[in-house]
Amino acid sequence: MENYYTLLGIEDDAGVQDIKRAFREEAKRIHPDIVGSGSSDAMRKLLTAYEVLSNHERRYEYDRAYRRFVKAGGFNYRDFLRENPDDPASRAKLVFFDLLHLEEDEALAAWRDQGGLEFRMQDYLEREDWMDCTYILAEELEKRECYYEAFMLFAALIREERRQPYFRHFSIEVENSLKELVRLRLKSAVDSETYLECLEILLDLGFPHKEEARWMRSMAETLMRLGRRTGAEAVFREALKRDPALPNAAQLRRKLNI
Repeated sequence: MENYYTLLGIEDDAGVQDIKRAFREEAKRIHPDIVGSGSSDAMRKLLTAYEVLSNHERRYEYDRAYRRFVKAGGFNYRDFLRENPDDPASRAKLVFFDLLHLEEDEALAAWRDQGGLEFRMQDYLEREDWMDCTYILAEELEKRECYYEAFMLFAALIREERRQPYFRHFSIEVENSLKELVRLRLKSAVDSETYLECLEILLDLGFPHKEEARWMRSMAETLMRLGRRTGAEAVFREALKRDPALPNAAQLRRKLNI
């Protein structure tokens, strides 16, 4: 099994230029346009490794998680975990181990087999390991266009970070991942009721008022499409309290006579 460094063929102290050079060389060798579609999975893993290691903050988080979680020893740790399919603690550790070794298909299969979002990995992993694992898992789900599941995991991370900081300097990137997911992908991927549920979760996480106002505007627009005018009006008035200069609000103002 490979980690991000061995996949790129570099040492764990490699500099940015070494990472870029290794990526270019390996990409030329395995790119689907060159060797055919059979290399798509290998190319996806290579891109994941490069995206993480070429970003200082994400590389720091990966290194920290890998050093802390991956066990050293003279036995096959993955086989040991797989021998305990009925033990949720072993399943949780297997998900994290496989994610750190670019075995995303296996990690997702194990996670879904345990119930997906219903699987409380935080009950079986140390808090730091659970947060690192959840972030990597959320990113992988987003790449696979599983936007609702990714949203729920990002939200859980931010809620826990608000309760007791762990990511600290990296938390901004986690928040940005959630906000970009909502802004660009989530609305078209879920039904209106689920979208409203997600917006309500966002509003409970404690973001700045101007950001909350934009989400409340989207909530009001969705309620209007569902024919729930009274609810839309109440939400939109709250949005204007948070940001009286709320952009792109004129049309909704006219519809609601506000």
